[in-house]
Amino acid sequence: MKVYEALAEAFVREGTTDVFGMMGDANMHWMAALADRGVRLYEVRHEGSGLGMADGWARGSGQPGVVTTTSGPGVSQLATSMLCASRARTPLVAFCGETPLGDEGATQYLDQRRFAAAIECEFLQVTRPENANETVRQAFYLARTTSRPVMISAPFDVQVAELDDDEDYVPSTALIRTQRLLPDPAAVQDAAALVADAKRVVVIAGRGARRAGAGEEILALQEQTGALLATTLQAKNWLCDRTDFHVGLSGLFGDKASMELLQEADCVIAVGASLNHYTIESGYLYPEAKYIQIDTAPHLVMGNGRTADCYLQADAVTALTALTRTLKDRDVKLTGYHTDTVRGHLSARLAEPEEYVSQPGLLDPREAIRILDDELPGEMGLVLGSGHQTDFGTMLFQRSRDVLSNYGMFGAIGQAPLIALGQLIAHGSKPGFVVEGDASFLMHLPEFETAVRYQVPLLVVVMNDQGLGAEYHKARAKGLDPELATITTPELGTVAQALGGGGATVRTPQELRTALAEYVHTPRPTVIDVRITREVLSTPYRRIQYGEDV
Repeated sequence: MKVYEALAEAFVREGTTDVFGMMGDANMHWMAALADRGVRLYEVRHEGSGLGMADGWARGSGQPGVVTTTSGPGVSQLATSMLCASRARTPLVAFCGETPLGDEGATQYLDQRRFAAAIECEFLQVTRPENANETVRQAFYLARTTSRPVMISAPFDVQVAELDDDEDYVPSTALIRTQRLLPDPAAVQDAAALVADAKRVVVIAGRGARRAGAGEEILALQEQTGALLATTLQAKNWLCDRTDFHVGLSGLFGDKASMELLQEADCVIAVGASLNHYTIESGYLYPEAKYIQIDTAPHLVMGNGRTADCYLQADAVTALTALTRTLKDRDVKLTGYHTDTVRGHLSARLAEPEEYVSQPGLLDPREAIRILDDELPGEMGLVLGSGHQTDFGTMLFQRSRDVLSNYGMFGAIGQAPLIALGQLIAHGSKPGFVVEGDASFLMHLPEFETAVRYQVPLLVVVMNDQGLGAEYHKARAKGLDPELATITTPELGTVAQALGGGGATVRTPQELRTALAEYVHTPRPTVIDVRITREVLSTPYRRIQYGEDV
């Protein structure tokens, strides 16, 4: 057996079913061996795009994603996407070919170990045939247990060498024993004491709580404590259809009506949420509150530079169950926020503005988001991009649906369509949509053709203000010339059609509804180019740039 065959077999034994990337001299034998073993290979137009798709696949499946490149320039193309995946703590394995060991004069030579360190991923090298299996096992073990990307660098001369090893491969999953982390009983008692002394409790649910499947336990605690339920950006809209006292996002992207209520809290219970400075507004959102934090990490420092008043290192389900049970044993049952007055206050946050901005041939982005939310079924997952236009969707999408946000992950634009494409493949190519800006979408336009080629029914909604929206509004606020941030774009609906997909450019609410209805009726790779006005500034930008809150 050749080493590349053993490497391919090891990946299969680790559960690899889908691989994204580009073929080159230094990975082609490995890719061929994977294809022989039934693995689906997705050839992309740029290696960094492949990594973005592997990132989305991992987030969608809960298993390590896999990307592959050839040596040297193939590896160097991974930089931005790898940093985004690392900052998002995505488990993935990059199989990267390498020039022959010791040949620093090779045209495609790159010190891939140093490069991996710079782009924040672990590095493992296949230095001889005998360590091929162990390298793969260690890579997947690290990806799974540390939730971060790992690069396997495989020199071509080692790949084509013979391997005399009949030992059955033991996958990393056989070495991992996952058990629920139980809370310290004394810490549970301390947390119950803080709740008992409180009058207004807020529960903040984060990505960790959602991954742990702690929804029922959160709702039970909310009912016991009369709490408002808020989420972090990475858990947006989770459980919003299960309670009347859901306030949406905590922090910068929260609405004014909700913030007014949150500021009255005297106890905040964070579940699987790091409570960074965005979530708690550096502490100003909860000025009088005591903090209880539940997380599997040994300890966390919150976005206000403090540690929680009570920290429970535990699995979300076990900790919440223990806390709710202890409160019942102590006869602690709070009314808190659960009143008709609060319910009425919260209903105001869902009201539409009295009027939308009207410009010929351009939509108000707020109206566009509301139409998207109304017309696209709740079972369709959503990926949100980054930039000014994304603020509208981040705040205004209200329907209960699976939402993944790329906001804040290294601040790189253009990643969301790639992540969405990978996520849809992980979900069996069920219909889903991504909302992105025009500059962001055009950055990786060729990958729409990848969606067409593999018939992945991704709907790309481009909120098109024909410019760099964030920079346009920042320039205006700083007294600079905002026109320097404008960039004209062709009709992207027509471009999508030329690439073999569906497409429409829309300039009125009815045109948008018609285009959405066509996609819902016949899902296929589609781009809807929504022409929006620049005259509407998002709420977060009003707060940051002008100190206004509306």
